[in-house]
Amino acid sequence: MDESSKSKVVGRLPSDAVRAARPMLSVVVPAYNEAARIERSLDKTLAFLSTRADAVELVVVDDGSRDRTAEVVEAFAREHPAVRLVRLPDNRGKGAAIRAGVAATRGERVLMMDADLATPIEELVALERALDGGAAVATASRAIGTSDVRRAQSALRVLLGRLGNLWIRAWAVPGIHDTQCGFKLFRGDVARELFALCREDRFGIDIEVLHLARRLQHPIAEVGVRWEHQDGSKVRPRDYLDVLVKVPRIAWTSRKVARPR
Repeated sequence: MDESSKSKVVGRLPSDAVRAARPMLSVVVPAYNEAARIERSLDKTLAFLSTRADAVELVVVDDGSRDRTAEVVEAFAREHPAVRLVRLPDNRGKGAAIRAGVAATRGERVLMMDADLATPIEELVALERALDGGAAVATASRAIGTSDVRRAQSALRVLLGRLGNLWIRAWAVPGIHDTQCGFKLFRGDVARELFALCREDRFGIDIEVLHLARRLQHPIAEVGVRWEHQDGSKVRPRDYLDVLVKVPRIAWTSRKVARPR
């Protein structure tokens, strides 16, 4: 592992009781310059998860933030033993942050979600039903009949997303209408297998992980969810182009991944 890919887990370690129990659910939250809203997001997430009997862990990955994101999460973790902070020394992108976070998980299931809670944590229930029904991966969607988009993105972003999805489906993930929604639930073993194989550092990670899941024949369910655009998005128009340029590369490089026999 090179120096740029190393990460460090900081903050208070979980109590003995939390550490002893293997979590049923691990939640991975990549965060870059999220000091203004990360505490609120973690608080809402824990409030929902605390109503469940199963042990959980929240792994927040600070992606080399330039603000106080890491300090806010460290302070929160001191009061909430289920929360851990993983720090990347430099800003490397959503993909790198999620890979580091998933590698640090222990849960039987792993949820990746965005720090802005554009998809509310309550939508986890719908994805869990998909896994209970036999899927290994449940990916949230804003683009199917059961989706409930309360506040849409700008018309330009919606258009770019729809055109881009045609390209993505043709090259990498046929049948999935929305690869880029940042709310995905995996069986824990599948998550750790897939993200260990991923190489994308930025927003292409969503396509790559679904493409690899298909290649390795892990069943995928696309689940309509409630979604609401949040101000302060880190996705810029040029990121759409970056993702689309990388789609053929993702499809090409995955040829080295052996399919199950």
